[in-house]
Amino acid sequence: MKPATRSRPATTVPGLTGTARVERRTRVLLPRLRPGDVAVLDHLDMDRATAQALVDAGVAAVLNAAPMFSGRFPNLGPQVLAEAGILVLDNVEGAFGISDGASVRVHDEVVFADDAAVAMGREVDLDTVDREMAQARAGMGSQLETFTHNSTEFLRREEGLLLHGLGLPDTATRIAGRPVVVVAAGSGSRRRLASIEAFIREQVPVLVGVDRGADLLLDAGHRPDIVLLTNTAGDADRPSARALRAARDVVVRVDSGGRLHSDQLERLGVRPLPVESSATSEDTALLLLEAEEARLIVGVGLHASLEEVLDRQNPGLAGTYLTRLKVGHLLVDAASVHLLYSGRVRPRHVFVVLLAGLLAVATAVAVTPVGQEWLTHLTDYLQGLFS
Repeated sequence: MKPATRSRPATTVPGLTGTARVERRTRVLLPRLRPGDVAVLDHLDMDRATAQALVDAGVAAVLNAAPMFSGRFPNLGPQVLAEAGILVLDNVEGAFGISDGASVRVHDEVVFADDAAVAMGREVDLDTVDREMAQARAGMGSQLETFTHNSTEFLRREEGLLLHGLGLPDTATRIAGRPVVVVAAGSGSRRRLASIEAFIREQVPVLVGVDRGADLLLDAGHRPDIVLLTNTAGDADRPSARALRAARDVVVRVDSGGRLHSDQLERLGVRPLPVESSATSEDTALLLLEAEEARLIVGVGLHASLEEVLDRQNPGLAGTYLTRLKVGHLLVDAASVHLLYSGRVRPRHVFVVLLAGLLAVATAVAVTPVGQEWLTHLTDYLQGLFS
């Protein structure tokens, strides 16, 4: 009989292995990503929305040819990736020497393909994020000066729109005197929308979806009344055809001096309402609602904090804080709704109050002589009934 041979145990290769998806433009790369992929890109000062999209795609690692932090401001993207447990390398030398679709392994800040080192960078973990964020916060002063200057320019260009609502379209949806919920796609928007379900069900507000926020409304079982989209938005940011057909009004924000691209909308049977502005889609929606005399605006996924505004790296954000000043008396964040709104009084609430009142009256009567006599008669009656 042939003696049994001992098989050699398979060796475990250290590091993280995945399929490389290579593209300098992050927006083009995102739709191609699959769970477990290694995203190879070139994105300076990655913002939170982009990082959250990478987390949602299920990537195993991110290799960034550019620095995650430039030091200009404390961008939030690296923190989102690090907290999600995703391996991040930035300043990756040789990143675009990696072949798209190749199997790569990342170990000790080095990228291997076919056991050969092809690129290397700096690992960005939570400690690195904390250190870089602290340094970036110290240098925010110059960014704020630039931001203030850009906002002044925005006010000069958009004075008619911002102060008087000039150029805003008339919508078929009645807004005056009604509460409104504005939904934009962002980190936590789906959860925030679910948290105000009772408010939507009971108050029946006007529902406004900004870009992909319209699809969040549909996914939650709500039909958007108004969809506001950016004329030049790519497929990753554009609302679905189902959302556009479901809306009563479709408002298209066109950049100042730009041309409306309405062919695709007309093929869907949608008649767009254009508004020319250099403001962001979110801000345009808020200005439209304020001009139409909305009673209250609840924002879901809107960017309000200073760090979020700076984090988005969009020149149109110069007018964001001016817009917030304009609509500040109407705007409430969805996170605060549960503190301000407890819901309508339901029949069960009335029943509980009546029951508590009856118990209080019965207790007060029971301690009087007449009550004692009634209680004695009731006890004798029950004893006779059951005996």
